[in-house]
Formats: sequence, C-alpha cells, structure tokens
Amino acid sequence: MQMENWVKIEQKLGFEKIKEQLLGRCSTNYAKERVRAEKVSHNARTIGKRLALTDEMRLICMFESSFPQNGFIDSIDFLKPLEVEYSSISLENMNKLYTFVENLKGVLNFFKGSKEGSYTSLKEMASPIMFFPEVSRRIESIVDRFGEVRDNATPELFNIRKSLREKENSISRKIQQILRKAQEEGLADEDASISARDGRLLIPVSATNKRKLPGFVYDESATGKTVFIEPIEVVELNNQVKELMFAQQREILRILREFSDFLRPYLPELIDGARFIGEIDFIRAKAQVAMQMEAGKPIISEDETLK
Repeated sequence: MQMENWVKIEQKLGFEKIKEQLLGRCSTNYAKERVRAEKVSHNARTIGKRLALTDEMRLICMFESSFPQNGFIDSIDFLKPLEVEYSSISLENMNKLYTFVENLKGVLNFFKGSKEGSYTSLKEMASPIMFFPEVSRRIESIVDRFGEVRDNATPELFNIRKSLREKENSISRKIQQILRKAQEEGLADEDASISARDGRLLIPVSATNKRKLPGFVYDESATGKTVFIEPIEVVELNNQVKELMFAQQREILRILREFSDFLRPYLPELIDGARFIGEIDFIRAKAQVAMQMEAGKPIISEDETLK
C-alpha cells in the first residue's frame, strides 16, 4: 500500500491523537521518541507482538502492585560519553545512575520472580538484560541517601572534612569573641549579630567606627551606615578554610574519576539496560492508555475482515 494511503488511514484512525495521549504517559525522553517514531503496521506478526507486550503490561498495571512505579529515567545520554577514556561522571549523574540501576533491578527481579508461563513476551524481552549489583554497592559506598558524597568515601576526604569542621568551629568561636569585645568598646551595637557573606563570617559596625576594628571591609548596608568587616584575626583561618574546600573538591573529582574508570567495562550492558527501561516505559504508557480507554486485546483477523 502506498505511503499516502497509510497517512490517510492513520488520520481516519485518529492515530496522532492516540500518540498525544501516549506522550503524556511517558516518563523518559527515550519512550517519547519511540512514540513519535511509531507508525501504523500492516504486518500481522509485528501487530501481534506489539499487542502481546501491551496486553501483558496492562495486566501488570492492573494486578501487580510489586512492579516498580518510579525510577524510569533517561540514562543513555550520560552513559554514552563515559565510553571515552578519561571521561568522568558528575555527582548529579551518579545519583541518576543509582536510581536507574535500582529501577532496573526491580523490573528484572519482578519478571524473574513471577510465576512460570506468565508475561512470556515481556520476559523474553528482559532475558538478555544484565544487572550488576557491584555498581549499586559502589555507588552506595560513595553517596549517601541525600545524594552527597559521604565523609568516609575515602580516608583523604574524611581527613579533609574533619579539618574543615575544626577550622570552621575555630572561626566561629574567634569571631564571637571579637564581636563581644567590639560591643564592649562601643564599636558594634549591643544587639548586633554575626553576618555571613559568601561563606565568610563578618561583624557589622557603624561606618564611623570601621577603622577602629582591624580587618577588611567586605560589604556595606544599602544606606552605607553599616559596614561588614572581616576581622584580620580570622582572615588567615578563612583562607585555610578556602584551601580545604578546594582540597575537598579535588578529592571529590578524583573519586568520581575513579568510579568512572570502574564503571567503564560495564557500560555496554548498562546502555542495553537503559534502552530496555525506555522500552518498558514506552509499553507501560500504551498499557495505561489502554486501561484509560477500557480497551481489551483484539483478535487479529486471518482473512482481512473487520468486526
């Protein structure tokens, strides 16, 4: 059948409207692209395969509460660049990777644990997909439940952060002492409190007294009547804190590079798994639209008749 005839059939069937409904049900861009690329088929075998996958997923959505509902995210876009040697994953993408692998584990475990003879088409699709528990374990050893790098991710990071906390506590104690002294000498108001600007702790004093408190004027109020001074006694401590922060960032980058090197051999299988999750998201969207329409699986005619 000519292409223009198929376009007319798609229009008469309201195929584009169905695709619009599907797009609203997709969690991943991968699945949305699959929807946009989908065409009406006239091959009975292809139609049968599509119907079987969607109908099995419809039953799962209706009756299987243990099937993962969340974690369907795009992963290919940040996994593919890691194939390049010396490339490195970001902390944000490491957290996305953990969400993806845990979702993948949940989906594969669901099919592995479902009774024999059920969801045969989906199980066949899932059968070549591999899951590597070591990837999840390695991420868990680096990142906490808030998505931040753990203090004990490496001994070096532990020592850096310990020193950082000690320096910050020293600065806090020192600047409180200086503030109390400034208040006693009338340089700062009795109700004045420590102010923070760009990570530095500052003392507010009146502009007329700014030269009486040794330090650097870091900021001033909108009226210019109050200036915020970094006391010279804490400048060196603040510089040490900044150096430790730089050291912390360098160590985190080193940890991410090391993890990326560990991850690289697993990338082909992980990318296959990401495509699989995208396909599951696509099929799930079709199943949800079918449920919304109260649609059942049709029987394919062998003689091209329609009832």
